[in-house]
Amino acid sequence: MDLPLIYHPDYSFPFPAPHRFPMDKFVRLHDHLRATAVLRDSNLHSPERCSRELLTLAHDADYVARFHDNALNATALRRMGLPWSEALVARTTRAVGGSLLTADLALQHGLACHLAGGTHHAHHDFASGFCIFNDLAIISLSLLASGRVERVLIIDCDVHQGDGTATILADVDAAITVSLHCENNFPARKAQSDWDIPLPRGLDDAGYLHTLEQVLNYLLPIYQPDLVLYDAGVDVHLGDALGHLQLTDDGIAARDRLVIDNCLGRDIPVCAVIGGGYDRDREALARRHGILHHSAAAIWQQRGLG
Repeated sequence: MDLPLIYHPDYSFPFPAPHRFPMDKFVRLHDHLRATAVLRDSNLHSPERCSRELLTLAHDADYVARFHDNALNATALRRMGLPWSEALVARTTRAVGGSLLTADLALQHGLACHLAGGTHHAHHDFASGFCIFNDLAIISLSLLASGRVERVLIIDCDVHQGDGTATILADVDAAITVSLHCENNFPARKAQSDWDIPLPRGLDDAGYLHTLEQVLNYLLPIYQPDLVLYDAGVDVHLGDALGHLQLTDDGIAARDRLVIDNCLGRDIPVCAVIGGGYDRDREALARRHGILHHSAAAIWQQRGLG
Protein backbone atom coordinates (compact mmCIF):
# COMPACT_ATOMS: atom_id res chain seq x y z
CA MET A 1 0.00 0.00 0.00
CA ASP A 2 0.94 3.66 -0.35
CA LEU A 3 1.24 6.44 2.22
CA PRO A 4 -2.24 7.15 3.69
CA LEU A 5 -3.46 10.64 2.74
CA ILE A 6 -6.63 12.20 4.15
CA TYR A 7 -8.83 14.71 2.32
CA HIS A 8 -12.47 15.69 1.69
CA PRO A 9 -14.01 18.12 -0.83
CA ASP A 10 -15.63 20.00 2.08
CA TYR A 11 -12.20 21.43 2.93
CA SER A 12 -12.45 24.17 0.27
CA PHE A 13 -15.62 26.04 -0.58
CA PRO A 14 -16.47 29.35 -2.30
CA PHE A 15 -15.07 32.06 -0.08
CA PRO A 16 -15.16 35.88 -0.04
CA ALA A 17 -12.34 37.42 -2.04
CA PRO A 18 -10.05 39.04 -1.19
CA HIS A 19 -9.51 37.36 2.20
CA ARG A 20 -6.25 36.69 4.00
CA PHE A 21 -7.18 33.07 4.63
CA PRO A 22 -6.48 30.93 1.53
CA MET A 23 -9.57 28.68 1.70
CA ASP A 24 -8.85 27.30 -1.78
CA LYS A 25 -5.39 25.99 -0.86
CA PHE A 26 -6.77 22.62 0.24
CA VAL A 27 -8.35 21.69 -3.08
CA ARG A 28 -5.29 23.05 -4.89
CA LEU A 29 -3.08 20.86 -2.70
CA HIS A 30 -5.30 17.88 -3.53
CA ASP A 31 -5.03 18.62 -7.25
CA HIS A 32 -1.25 19.07 -7.04
CA LEU A 33 -0.78 15.74 -5.27
CA ARG A 34 -3.08 14.06 -7.80
CA ALA A 35 -1.12 15.54 -10.70
CA THR A 36 2.18 14.34 -9.24
CA ALA A 37 0.77 10.85 -8.48
CA VAL A 38 1.45 11.09 -4.74
CA LEU A 39 -2.31 10.91 -4.17
CA ARG A 40 -4.32 8.16 -5.86
CA ASP A 41 -7.72 6.60 -5.24
CA SER A 42 -5.92 3.71 -3.52
CA ASN A 43 -4.37 5.83 -0.75
CA LEU A 44 -7.07 8.51 -0.39
CA HIS A 45 -9.01 8.29 2.88
CA SER A 46 -12.18 10.34 3.40
CA PRO A 47 -13.13 11.42 6.93
CA GLU A 48 -16.43 11.77 8.75
CA ARG A 49 -17.38 15.01 10.47
CA CYS A 50 -16.23 15.25 14.07
CA SER A 51 -19.10 14.93 16.57
CA ARG A 52 -19.95 17.62 19.10
CA GLU A 53 -19.17 15.10 21.83
CA LEU A 54 -15.56 14.72 20.65
CA LEU A 55 -15.19 18.49 20.17
CA THR A 56 -16.12 19.02 23.83
CA LEU A 57 -13.13 16.95 24.94
CA ALA A 58 -11.09 20.10 24.29
CA HIS A 59 -13.73 22.83 24.02
CA ASP A 60 -16.47 24.43 26.07
CA ALA A 61 -19.84 22.87 25.16
CA ASP A 62 -21.56 26.26 24.97
CA TYR A 63 -18.91 27.57 22.58
CA VAL A 64 -19.28 24.47 20.39
CA ALA A 65 -23.05 24.98 20.27
CA ARG A 66 -22.79 28.70 19.50
CA PHE A 67 -20.46 28.06 16.58
CA HIS A 68 -22.73 25.37 15.13
CA ASP A 69 -25.86 27.52 15.58
CA ASN A 70 -24.48 30.81 14.20
CA ALA A 71 -24.79 32.41 17.65
CA LEU A 72 -21.29 33.85 18.03
CA ASN A 73 -21.26 37.57 18.86
CA ALA A 74 -19.42 40.19 16.82
CA THR A 75 -16.35 40.10 19.06
CA ALA A 76 -16.07 36.32 18.76
CA LEU A 77 -16.47 36.47 14.97
CA ARG A 78 -13.81 39.16 14.67
CA ARG A 79 -11.40 37.07 16.72
CA MET A 80 -12.17 34.01 14.58
CA GLY A 81 -11.27 35.99 11.47
CA LEU A 82 -13.61 34.04 9.18
CA PRO A 83 -17.19 34.76 8.03
CA TRP A 84 -19.64 32.19 9.45
CA SER A 85 -21.57 29.92 7.08
CA GLU A 86 -23.02 26.42 7.02
CA ALA A 87 -20.17 25.52 4.66
CA LEU A 88 -17.67 26.72 7.28
CA VAL A 89 -19.30 24.49 9.91
CA ALA A 90 -19.10 21.50 7.56
CA ARG A 91 -15.51 22.30 6.61
CA THR A 92 -14.39 22.82 10.20
CA THR A 93 -15.92 19.66 11.66
CA ARG A 94 -14.87 17.56 8.65
CA ALA A 95 -11.26 18.77 8.94
CA VAL A 96 -11.11 17.85 12.64
CA GLY A 97 -12.51 14.46 11.67
CA GLY A 98 -9.74 14.26 9.08
CA SER A 99 -7.05 14.90 11.68
CA LEU A 100 -8.55 12.22 13.93
CA LEU A 101 -8.54 9.77 11.02
CA THR A 102 -4.93 10.72 10.21
CA ALA A 103 -3.89 9.89 13.78
CA ASP A 104 -5.74 6.57 13.62
CA LEU A 105 -4.01 5.62 10.35
CA ALA A 106 -0.64 6.73 11.70
CA LEU A 107 -1.03 4.39 14.67
CA GLN A 108 -1.95 1.58 12.28
CA HIS A 109 0.76 2.12 9.67
CA GLY A 110 3.47 4.28 11.26
CA LEU A 111 2.87 7.40 9.15
CA ALA A 112 -0.10 9.29 7.70
CA CYS A 113 -0.54 12.81 6.34
CA HIS A 114 -3.54 15.11 6.32
CA LEU A 115 -4.23 17.63 3.54
CA ALA A 116 -5.47 20.08 6.20
CA GLY A 117 -5.26 20.48 9.99
CA GLY A 118 -3.00 22.19 12.49
CA THR A 119 -5.58 24.60 13.97
CA HIS A 120 -3.38 25.41 16.94
CA HIS A 121 -4.70 28.90 17.80
CA ALA A 122 -8.18 27.63 18.79
CA HIS A 123 -8.66 27.93 22.56
CA HIS A 124 -11.01 26.15 24.96
CA ASP A 125 -13.87 28.60 24.55
CA PHE A 126 -13.02 30.88 21.63
CA ALA A 127 -11.65 30.86 18.10
CA SER A 128 -8.53 32.77 17.12
CA GLY A 129 -6.34 33.31 14.10
CA PHE A 130 -8.56 31.42 11.61
CA CYS A 131 -8.67 28.41 14.00
CA ILE A 132 -12.06 27.33 15.38
CA PHE A 133 -11.51 23.92 16.99
CA ASN A 134 -8.07 22.66 18.02
CA ASP A 135 -7.49 19.37 16.22
CA LEU A 136 -4.13 18.73 17.91
CA ALA A 137 -5.70 18.98 21.37
CA ILE A 138 -8.74 16.92 20.37
CA ILE A 139 -6.58 14.11 18.95
CA SER A 140 -4.45 14.08 22.10
CA LEU A 141 -7.36 14.01 24.53
CA SER A 142 -9.31 11.46 22.50
CA LEU A 143 -6.44 8.98 22.18
CA LEU A 144 -5.43 9.38 25.82
CA ALA A 145 -9.04 8.92 27.02
CA SER A 146 -9.45 5.77 24.93
CA GLY A 147 -6.18 4.33 26.21
CA ARG A 148 -4.79 3.89 22.68
CA VAL A 149 -1.73 5.90 23.69
CA GLU A 150 -0.12 6.73 27.00
CA ARG A 151 1.87 9.76 25.82
CA VAL A 152 1.57 12.17 22.89
CA LEU A 153 4.27 14.61 21.79
CA ILE A 154 3.19 17.57 19.67
CA ILE A 155 5.97 19.02 17.51
CA ASP A 156 4.60 22.31 16.19
CA CYS A 157 6.80 23.79 13.44
CA ASP A 158 4.29 26.39 12.28
CA VAL A 159 5.89 29.85 12.34
CA HIS A 160 3.34 31.02 14.91
CA GLN A 161 3.25 29.73 18.47
CA GLY A 162 0.66 27.02 19.16
CA ASP A 163 -0.91 29.06 21.94
CA GLY A 164 -4.31 27.37 21.94
CA THR A 165 -2.78 23.89 22.11
CA ALA A 166 -0.51 24.98 24.95
CA THR A 167 -3.34 26.37 27.06
CA ILE A 168 -5.83 23.55 26.46
CA LEU A 169 -3.25 20.87 27.30
CA ALA A 170 -1.43 22.81 30.04
CA ASP A 171 -2.58 20.44 32.79
CA VAL A 172 -2.39 17.23 30.74
CA ASP A 173 0.95 15.69 31.67
CA ALA A 174 0.64 12.94 29.03
CA ALA A 175 0.40 15.47 26.17
CA ILE A 176 3.66 17.37 25.70
CA THR A 177 3.55 20.56 23.64
CA VAL A 178 6.64 21.72 21.73
CA SER A 179 6.52 24.94 19.70
CA LEU A 180 9.29 26.20 17.39
CA HIS A 181 8.08 29.64 16.32
CA CYS A 182 9.23 33.09 15.29
CA GLU A 183 9.52 35.02 18.55
CA ASN A 184 8.28 38.34 17.09
CA ASN A 185 5.06 37.22 15.45
CA PHE A 186 1.41 36.37 16.18
CA PRO A 187 0.19 35.87 18.85
CA ALA A 188 1.53 38.98 20.53
CA ARG A 189 0.82 37.47 23.94
CA LYS A 190 2.44 34.04 24.02
CA ALA A 191 1.14 31.09 26.02
CA GLN A 192 3.45 28.68 27.84
CA SER A 193 4.07 25.40 26.03
CA ASP A 194 5.92 22.58 27.75
CA TRP A 195 8.82 23.51 25.46
CA ASP A 196 8.93 26.85 23.66
CA ILE A 197 11.76 27.45 21.19
CA PRO A 198 11.52 31.10 20.05
CA LEU A 199 13.37 31.74 16.80
CA PRO A 200 14.80 35.09 15.64
CA ARG A 201 13.37 36.84 12.58
CA GLY A 202 15.32 36.10 9.42
CA LEU A 203 16.54 32.65 10.52
CA ASP A 204 17.66 30.61 7.49
CA ASP A 205 17.67 26.91 6.61
CA ALA A 206 20.94 26.08 8.36
CA GLY A 207 20.07 27.82 11.61
CA TYR A 208 16.57 26.37 11.71
CA LEU A 209 17.63 22.78 10.96
CA HIS A 210 20.44 22.92 13.53
CA THR A 211 17.98 24.02 16.22
CA LEU A 212 15.35 21.45 15.23
CA GLU A 213 17.87 18.60 15.25
CA GLN A 214 18.94 19.52 18.78
CA VAL A 215 15.30 19.62 19.90
CA LEU A 216 14.50 16.20 18.41
CA ASN A 217 17.66 14.54 19.74
CA TYR A 218 16.93 15.86 23.23
CA LEU A 219 13.15 15.44 23.56
CA LEU A 220 12.38 12.20 21.72
CA PRO A 221 14.58 10.05 24.02
CA ILE A 222 13.25 11.82 27.13
CA TYR A 223 9.55 11.34 26.40
CA GLN A 224 9.50 8.26 24.13
CA PRO A 225 5.93 9.09 23.03
CA ASP A 226 3.50 6.59 21.52
CA LEU A 227 2.62 9.12 18.81
CA VAL A 228 4.02 12.38 17.45
CA LEU A 229 1.63 14.98 16.08
CA TYR A 230 3.64 17.03 13.60
CA ASP A 231 2.37 20.46 12.53
CA ALA A 232 4.28 21.10 9.30
CA GLY A 233 3.33 24.74 8.74
CA VAL A 234 4.96 26.27 5.65
CA ASP A 235 4.61 29.85 6.88
CA VAL A 236 8.30 29.52 7.80
CA HIS A 237 9.01 30.01 4.08
CA LEU A 238 10.91 33.11 2.95
CA GLY A 239 8.03 33.96 0.58
CA ASP A 240 5.25 33.68 3.16
CA ALA A 241 3.16 36.78 3.79
CA LEU A 242 2.93 36.25 7.58
CA GLY A 243 6.13 34.42 8.46
CA HIS A 244 9.35 36.47 8.92
CA LEU A 245 11.65 33.43 8.66
CA GLN A 246 13.80 32.61 5.62
CA LEU A 247 13.43 28.90 4.87
CA THR A 248 13.60 27.73 1.26
CA ASP A 249 11.69 24.86 -0.33
CA ASP A 250 14.74 22.67 0.24
CA GLY A 251 14.89 23.77 3.86
CA ILE A 252 11.25 22.82 4.43
CA ALA A 253 11.81 19.43 2.78
CA ALA A 254 14.85 18.84 5.02
CA ARG A 255 12.80 19.86 8.07
CA ASP A 256 10.01 17.41 7.23
CA ARG A 257 12.46 14.58 6.62
CA LEU A 258 14.30 15.37 9.86
CA VAL A 259 11.13 15.13 11.96
CA ILE A 260 9.71 12.04 10.27
CA ASP A 261 13.00 10.12 10.06
CA ASN A 262 13.92 10.87 13.68
CA CYS A 263 10.54 9.63 14.88
CA LEU A 264 10.31 6.54 12.67
CA GLY A 265 13.91 5.68 13.51
CA ARG A 266 12.74 5.37 17.13
CA ASP A 267 9.59 3.43 16.16
CA ILE A 268 7.37 6.42 16.95
CA PRO A 269 4.38 6.83 14.58
CA VAL A 270 3.87 10.26 13.00
CA CYS A 271 0.54 11.99 12.29
CA ALA A 272 1.32 15.01 10.09
CA VAL A 273 -0.95 18.02 9.46
CA ILE A 274 -0.21 20.94 7.14
CA GLY A 275 -0.55 23.96 9.44
CA GLY A 276 -0.32 27.53 8.18
CA GLY A 277 0.78 28.97 4.88
CA TYR A 278 -0.12 32.33 3.31
CA ASP A 279 0.67 33.44 -0.21
CA ARG A 280 -1.32 35.27 -2.88
CA ASP A 281 0.08 32.78 -5.40
CA ARG A 282 -2.15 29.90 -4.37
CA GLU A 283 -0.59 27.42 -6.78
CA ALA A 284 2.85 28.10 -5.30
CA LEU A 285 1.35 27.74 -1.83
CA ALA A 286 -0.21 24.38 -2.71
CA ARG A 287 3.13 23.12 -4.00
CA ARG A 288 4.80 24.37 -0.82
CA HIS A 289 2.35 22.46 1.37
CA GLY A 290 2.86 19.43 -0.86
CA ILE A 291 6.52 19.26 0.17
CA LEU A 292 5.35 17.42 3.30
CA HIS A 293 3.47 14.76 1.36
CA HIS A 294 6.24 14.28 -1.20
CA SER A 295 8.84 13.95 1.58
CA ALA A 296 6.65 11.55 3.56
CA ALA A 297 5.91 9.43 0.48
CA ALA A 298 9.63 9.10 -0.26
CA ILE A 299 10.35 8.05 3.32
CA TRP A 300 7.42 5.59 3.18
CA GLN A 301 8.98 3.93 0.16
CA GLN A 302 12.51 3.94 1.56
CA ARG A 303 11.41 2.35 4.80
CA GLY A 304 9.00 -0.12 3.21
CA LEU A 305 6.12 0.92 5.45
CA GLY A 306 2.58 -0.33 5.17
